Amino acid sequence: MTEPHLQYVGPLPKALTYDGKGAKWKEWPWGFIVVVVVPTLIAAIYFLLIASPVYVSESRFVVRTANGGGNPSSFGVALQGVGLSAGQTDAFAVHEYVRSTNAVADLERTMDLPAVLGPPGTDLFSRYPRPGEYRSDEGVQKALYRFVTVGYDSTTSISTLRVKAFRPQDAQRIALTLLEGGEALVNRLNERSVNDAVAQAKLAQTQAQTRLNQAQSTLTSFRNQERFIDPVRTATESSQLIGGLLETVAQLQAERSQLASEAPSSPALPSLDGRIAAYQRQINAERAKVTGSSGSLAPKIGQYEEMILDRELASEELTQATAVLIAAEQDARRQRLYLERIVAPSLPDQAIEPQRLLSILVVLTSCLLIYGIGWLLWAGVREHRQT
Repeated sequence: MTEPHLQYVGPLPKALTYDGKGAKWKEWPWGFIVVVVVPTLIAAIYFLLIASPVYVSESRFVVRTANGGGNPSSFGVALQGVGLSAGQTDAFAVHEYVRSTNAVADLERTMDLPAVLGPPGTDLFSRYPRPGEYRSDEGVQKALYRFVTVGYDSTTSISTLRVKAFRPQDAQRIALTLLEGGEALVNRLNERSVNDAVAQAKLAQTQAQTRLNQAQSTLTSFRNQERFIDPVRTATESSQLIGGLLETVAQLQAERSQLASEAPSSPALPSLDGRIAAYQRQINAERAKVTGSSGSLAPKIGQYEEMILDRELASEELTQATAVLIAAEQDARRQRLYLERIVAPSLPDQAIEPQRLLSILVVLTSCLLIYGIGWLLWAGVREHRQT
C-alpha cells in the first residue's frame, strides 16, 4: 500500500482555482462609460482645448414703405399667397437674399470669403471647409448658413441679422456687406415696381397723344381742303343771310301788293318784280350752298362733326392717361420700400461663442438621457426573458 505524500494542507491558492470572476474590469459600467463618459470627455476636450473663439456681430433692420404700410412688392405679393402679411413678405425678400448665391457673390467682390470663413489656426470642425466639405461656390454658400443667421419678429416687424466670424472685423464687415446688398435689392424692387407701374401709364399717354395728333391733323387737312374753319358756323351765317333775304323779299312783296292795288299801271311794278326775282335767286343760291347737293354744307357738316368728336374723344383720353400717369408716379413714390437700419452692425470686442460650459452640459445631459432610455429598454428586455 502506497502512503499518500501530502505537502500542503489548507485552502488552494487563487492561481490554481482561477475561474475568471476575479477580473475587476468586467465589473465596470461599460455601458455608462461608452454612452456618457466618453462623449462628455470628448466634448470637454474639444470645447475647452480645441474650439476656436467666435465673434458675433448683430444688427437690426426693418423693411417698410414710405407710408408705413400699403401694398407689398411683386415678390411680396407672391409670398402673400402662403399666408404672410405685407410687412413680412417684404422683409423676407431681404432674408432670402442674405442666404442666396447673390449674397455670396457680393461678399466675394469685397473680400476673400473662403479665407475669412476658414483663417489659419482655427479648429477643424468650425472653419470652412470642415471635414467632408469641398471648396466650391455651393460649399461656400452652405458654409455661410453656419455663419449667418437672420430672424424676424412678427410683433415688431424687426429683422435681426447675426454674423459669426473668427475675427471681429470680419463679422462686422460681412454684416455691413449683406445689409448694403439688401438695400440694393430693395432699390431694385422699387425701380422695377415704379417702371412697371409708370411704363404702362406712359405708354397709354403716348398712344392717346398720337391719336389726338392724328385727329387734329385730319381736321386741319379738312379745313384747308374746304377753305373754311367751321362749316357749322358757315351754315349758321348762311341761314341768317337767307333769313334776311326772305325778310327783304317779304317787304318788297308787301310794297308791290300795295302799289298794285293803288296804281296797277305804275311803272315801278316791273322794277319791284325784278328786285323780288333777284332776291329769290339769291335765296335759292344760298340754300343750295347749305343743302341739296354733294358739294353743299350739309354733308361737310357731318364729316366735320365726326372729326370734332374724334378730336374731343382723343383729348379726353389724353387727359385721363395723363391723370393716370401722375397718379402712378405718386403711388410709386408713396409705396417705395426702405430698408432702415435700426441697429448698425456691431464690432464685437469679446468672443461669445462657443458657450463652452453650456455646450459640455448639453452633451452630458443628452448622453444621460440616451443612457437612461437605453437602460430602461434593456431592463424591460431582461424582464421579458425571465418571465
